[in-house]
Amino acid sequence: MSRILFMIPLALIASSASAQQQPGHDACARDVSRHCRAVMNNGDSAVLACLKQNRTRLSKACDKVLTEHGQ
Repeated sequence: MSRILFMIPLALIASSASAQQQPGHDACARDVSRHCRAVMNNGDSAVLACLKQNRTRLSKACDKVLTEHGQ
């Protein structure tokens, strides 16, 4: 389950240096756990879709990460 939490930011920030991936993970990990727990085992695209569906409920930090990566 926690593996998906690490994978989502990697998918969102694939072009960033590895040192920059951790902030994206930290920004969205809680949001994924709170709003997208039901789809966490369905892959990165399902979690990303869930985050987008819950956009108005996301933390400002996670919303910023999504916006910065064209989502």
